[in-house]
Amino acid sequence: MNTDIAAERLASQRITRPESRDPEDVVTWLGAVQAQDYPSAKWALALRMLDGATAAGIERCFNDGRILRTHLMRPTWHFVAVSDIHWMLELTASRVQRALAYAYRQFGLDSATRIRGTRVIERVLSAGQHLTRVELGAHLARMGVAVKGVGLALLTVHAELERVVCSGPQRGKQLTYALLAQRASRPKRLSRDEALGELAKRYFRSHAPATIRDFAWWSGLTITDARRGLEICGGRQEVIDDLTYWRLKRTKARELRPRVVHLLPAYDEYLVAYRDLDAVPRAKGARGTLEQALVTGGQITGTWKAIPKGNEVVVDVATMRSLTVTERRALFETAARYGRFLERPVSVSGQLERS
Repeated sequence: MNTDIAAERLASQRITRPESRDPEDVVTWLGAVQAQDYPSAKWALALRMLDGATAAGIERCFNDGRILRTHLMRPTWHFVAVSDIHWMLELTASRVQRALAYAYRQFGLDSATRIRGTRVIERVLSAGQHLTRVELGAHLARMGVAVKGVGLALLTVHAELERVVCSGPQRGKQLTYALLAQRASRPKRLSRDEALGELAKRYFRSHAPATIRDFAWWSGLTITDARRGLEICGGRQEVIDDLTYWRLKRTKARELRPRVVHLLPAYDEYLVAYRDLDAVPRAKGARGTLEQALVTGGQITGTWKAIPKGNEVVVDVATMRSLTVTERRALFETAARYGRFLERPVSVSGQLERS
């Protein structure tokens, strides 16, 4: 692990250097935020915001349509700012479609079925309705498009990539779909080079230091396109431990003020947004983990779970090593911040010292 890279990434991602109270600002800064687990993704935004951000406040921003949730770049959910969704999909959707080609075939979604199904979805949502996936499936079945389960999920992904639908407001704990043209009615258009440069700028300002392969992995672009984007935005390179890392500007030493302990959600950008794993701060045996990570000094030192217990939430921590007194104090402070995010009392449990 390279502690300097870890500290700079924590600052670049605004985990240790939050600047905003607005979820849309955070998503815009990062470019996009992996968000297949919706509650975890809200916490991913909150921990990059000034203290006081709540799950309810972020959900209001989402329900208002200032941040949207859709499939782009890689075939998984992402949060994206409403002002960015059109040009990002124009740039990356075709690559995602190619990545899904095998799955489409496996579940019987040939081109004709996808086109017909997308037209049905567009028609039933055209009155401004916000429908769940199950409700869309019922409409599709009545129109002779019999898809369910994974096939139905893939059909809605196709409709997202075709810029027909995106997320609607949450209905309780259920995701709804809405027409993209209604949620993002003023599309921002960029030329291909402008889009490559803008996406590269978003990534390297918020995830640096990072390699070309990191950016290609995160964006779903080819290495050639990734290099072109970096060329357009004017990145600076530095060789560290035999790998070439890029950044737009170096974070000043005084801005590297790492909080000692972080409770990162599953799929957090700090852990999943990099392809070259040499500098990814994962402890041995934790590589590839998708659990919620206890990060201490920039490195995974354990996992955690949030366990509801009446009105309280218990943050249950499993550590890989003993925490120091300072680290334990920081853990309790971080857990208290998580409680403010949930607007519920929080306590900490688990073995924090090893015998």
